[in-house]
Amino acid sequence: MRRMWSAKLLAVFGTALAGSLSLSALAAGENPPAMLGFSSADAAQQASLEQKFDALLSAQRQSDWNKEMASGANNVGTPHDKANAEMMLKLFQSWGWDARIETFYVLYPTPKEELLEMTAPTSYKATLHEPPVAGDSTSTLTDHVLPPYNAYGADGDVTAPLVYVNYGMPDDYKELERHGVDVKGKIVIARYGAGWRGLKPKLAWQHGAIGCIIYSDPADDGYMQGDVYPKGAFRPEEGVQRGSVADMPIYPGDPLTPGNGSPAKPGHFNMDDAKTVLKVPVLPISYADAKPLLAALGGEVVPEAWRGALPFTYHIGPGPTQVHLKVLNNWEQKPVYDVVAMIKGSEYPDQWIVRGNHHDGWVFGSDDPLTGNVAMLDEAQAIGTLVKQGWKPKRTLVYASWDGEEPGLLGSTEWAETHAEELQKKAVLYFNTDNNSHGFLFAEGSHSLQEMFNQVSKGVTDPETHVSLDARKRAFLRVNSFRDPDENGDQATLAATGQDLPLGALGSGSDYTAFIDHLGITSLDAGFFGEGEGGDYHSLYDSWDHTNRFSDPGFKYGVALSEVTGHTVLRFADADVLPYSYGAFADTVSKYIDQMQKLTSGVREHNEQLDKLLGANAFVLAADPTVTYVPPAQAQSAPFLDFSPLQNALVKLKASAAAYDTALAAAQDGGFKLDASKRAALDKQLQGMEQDLQYDGGLPGRSWFKHMIYAPGLYTGYGAKTMPGVREAIDQQQWDTANKYIGIDAQVLTRFSAELDKATALLK
Repeated sequence: MRRMWSAKLLAVFGTALAGSLSLSALAAGENPPAMLGFSSADAAQQASLEQKFDALLSAQRQSDWNKEMASGANNVGTPHDKANAEMMLKLFQSWGWDARIETFYVLYPTPKEELLEMTAPTSYKATLHEPPVAGDSTSTLTDHVLPPYNAYGADGDVTAPLVYVNYGMPDDYKELERHGVDVKGKIVIARYGAGWRGLKPKLAWQHGAIGCIIYSDPADDGYMQGDVYPKGAFRPEEGVQRGSVADMPIYPGDPLTPGNGSPAKPGHFNMDDAKTVLKVPVLPISYADAKPLLAALGGEVVPEAWRGALPFTYHIGPGPTQVHLKVLNNWEQKPVYDVVAMIKGSEYPDQWIVRGNHHDGWVFGSDDPLTGNVAMLDEAQAIGTLVKQGWKPKRTLVYASWDGEEPGLLGSTEWAETHAEELQKKAVLYFNTDNNSHGFLFAEGSHSLQEMFNQVSKGVTDPETHVSLDARKRAFLRVNSFRDPDENGDQATLAATGQDLPLGALGSGSDYTAFIDHLGITSLDAGFFGEGEGGDYHSLYDSWDHTNRFSDPGFKYGVALSEVTGHTVLRFADADVLPYSYGAFADTVSKYIDQMQKLTSGVREHNEQLDKLLGANAFVLAADPTVTYVPPAQAQSAPFLDFSPLQNALVKLKASAAAYDTALAAAQDGGFKLDASKRAALDKQLQGMEQDLQYDGGLPGRSWFKHMIYAPGLYTGYGAKTMPGVREAIDQQQWDTANKYIGIDAQVLTRFSAELDKATALLK
């Protein structure tokens, strides 16, 4: 499900990579790189273990698994999806893991009838079909392959004039208002991009539309980006992006069971309980099917930023294009199969390192998700071999291949909700991957992991350039900033001066969501992106042939991903003290608070300027009198928010973080001379730290999301909103809510600092 990132977008979000010493340097007698949580003697032993682990990985094995798992339709409920789960179960067991399949029955709609036709000014019936392409061996398969659809849209049979709404995001509807266009009673057509797909029909419904069509414009996902498949990687004319449109910013997982695990057997259900199912019918189409609908639209010419790459002038509408949209679904409970494997820790069995990736796809799913899934399998077989050779992890390892991620993070959410109490007591890390490509290492996560992940990244060599991942990423950031000084300036400075590069903030869009946002478990998500992405995303063409030609030829970056994730798992498994540090977290919170203060000032200045322009009748005088343009509504006054509670909490947080990191460094230099009881107490204290960043009441209007530092935005879907209770209230100019959550966040950070002080005392 995770979005594919361009190299430019990757730079915006950043990743944490530092240093350039490869583990191969150990052979030359050099000192091993520093390892957070390990004494120097143990670090050398750990580096040797990681070398042995790397030698057990195989790109060919990953390719073979991927080809087998992508040889049939993998969506929820298909025989091949179940067969893949059973195959992985046998593999885990053969490698010595204690493995099982946990089954949950979840609400999962499949299309029963789909129809889209233009009824005026001419007739056209959309094909709603992806044809086979030359050289793609699975694109001819039809068994259990569902037609393109958007899961969890409403059933409906509607006919109405069509309105083009650009990306269908909030600012697009504001622009429509300026042009005097109302979508009430209309069907909207939006292009993919600029925001999560599920927001497009939700916003359309909120503005009164009765149906929503989503298409891939070639400007964003087609021939304007490069040669189309099969010549190149990008989306061909008849390619369609499937995807879920469930209202996951409210809660992910089974729409019927928010906060509770789904049953292991099907039963009676009431659709009224499915609060995240949308209110209007939704249908995804290709740009081949969108072309005649858009070409027939009248009304005003669209603003320049709304123009796509189809060969005609884009108009807003409504009319004369009128369309008939019909979507009917089979609403059933279907089984999802989570494959869960465990190796119990030899010393700290009640501390769990959880590693996950999903195995279901929209069709074959070779790239999304199987590139990440086979990398995880390769790690598991390597770890199993190390155990057979005599190594025993000190902490318990839990590897999970989730089902049902694509329609709504179903398998991971239901498993996490079912085991919530145990996970909150035991889990010390959740490390997620999803689809993988090639290029640059991308990472988002809890900022207590930033220093550790910097160190892990030192020991992995880029498969293409044969320099460290760190060196390649730093070069990219510096060159990108040189070409565009406004792009990545802060990160380019860090890259040039050798400082750590920051982790990005976690939003949603993959299986880490339940772990960090609902349970407060320290989490990390990583993968390689920037060079191999293309138009296969959520389509029939997400095949082994496409993956091996474009996403990760030879699966070299699959091995690199296994090294990054595997080294992290191994270090958490055997560290003397759990490898968290908190200086980066305190610095990050400081930046977030500064951003919110600037955002508040920006809103106030914008509103004041808007009122001046309205008072001077400037919008009317500046507009073309031959074109409809309605001035914006008068803005409300923006008060001065009192950020002092957060600023005071930040002072305490910085002091507590510095004290802990200093004490950790001193203890590490001294060889961690802690007795068993104090070591156990310290790990227990650290294990619950991320949960101290939760608020039981959750975020406004969506109490399932309890983390006060990271969450997906209510109107971004996948993208993170940091300190979302305050930031989103400022965005929406809900000043009472902003003040309330300033106080809540201050209390959360103060509590976190107090708990961190307890950990520091144990270290000393």
